[in-house]
Amino acid sequence: MKIAVPRESRADEKRVALAPESVQKLVKAGVSVAIEQGAGDAASYGDDAYRHAGAGVESDVAAMLGGADLTLKVQAPAENSRLGRHEADLLREGSMLLTTLYPTRNLDAVRRLAARRITTFATDCIPRITRAQSMDTLSSMANIGGYRAVLIGAMELPKYFPMFMTAAGTVLAAKVLVIGAGVAGLQAIATARRLGATVEATDTRPIVKEQVESLGARWAGVETSESAQDAGGYAKELSADYYKKQAELIGSRCAAADVVITTALIGGVKAPKLITAEMVRGMKPGSVIVDVAAEGGGNCELTQPGRTVREHGVTICGPTNLPSEMPMHASLLFSRNLTTFVLAYWKDNAFKFDLADDILKGATVTHDGQVLHAAAREAIQKGAGA
Repeated sequence: MKIAVPRESRADEKRVALAPESVQKLVKAGVSVAIEQGAGDAASYGDDAYRHAGAGVESDVAAMLGGADLTLKVQAPAENSRLGRHEADLLREGSMLLTTLYPTRNLDAVRRLAARRITTFATDCIPRITRAQSMDTLSSMANIGGYRAVLIGAMELPKYFPMFMTAAGTVLAAKVLVIGAGVAGLQAIATARRLGATVEATDTRPIVKEQVESLGARWAGVETSESAQDAGGYAKELSADYYKKQAELIGSRCAAADVVITTALIGGVKAPKLITAEMVRGMKPGSVIVDVAAEGGGNCELTQPGRTVREHGVTICGPTNLPSEMPMHASLLFSRNLTTFVLAYWKDNAFKFDLADDILKGATVTHDGQVLHAAAREAIQKGAGA
């Protein structure tokens, strides 16, 4: 099997899908790996490191992709300005693709992949089951996102995070509110605590209360008998009554916070609007919101994805690719996740594709010309009928 790793075409993407250590593992297992020249440069992985690991370094990316059995990418296929073509159209018909896809956000890419009969595995659709934990790129990247978000908040806040006792008097520790206690939120709590802030966290899932408190944060939750988690382990939508109570809680906590880190996503994709413009007006001058969910639309009404803005004296940061800001470790962890996925199905010098397997069934978005991802298929059909 031939694996190809192209340089990412998205302007803000510094990660690479395979790090040299993973190339070494794949080559040792009998897989041939080719990587586009310069693909790892932004992550500080040079071409020589890939050659030393056993990969071929290619300058003709179109030929490389056209000859690959499996292509590994970080971002969904898109128009490649360097080549003047859509990346999906460069893949060999009938080959495989493993990447972050978010199918309902990238319907054009899904259509193109289906048309070329590509078998597409979306890392963001891998089910959250024990057997798949080591393949979970969402968790790996969310961990980095939560860490980085707190650093941004600390840099934007015009005051110290820790309490300091000085000759000029004592300054109190910053108050940090974390909304959403998934992987990103828990890492944000841990990082803010390490920097000396006092931290409070809230989530729709009461089950995470113990995890929040174990990290030294105070829990602030809405009492409810509703189930807040779906079968896949993601937060799900709740009743209007719940959201009314939640809004009252978030409004009061934001007013007291110096930094608010928002990480809430429904189904791992959709960002619910949790902080209104009115809540922002009620926040202290100089306070900061870092909206980790900006790429999914943002948890704050005033978030502008990809920009940092100031509204009512509050700095609102809308980063859309936090893992790319730490490309070396982000690439390393992402690469390990992909390599684990590939090697799990690498048997007798062949990739064993079987839709009866729970992980493959959940991860496969397109196969044999069909869109298997139900939500993406429905959205495409609605678009065609419009």
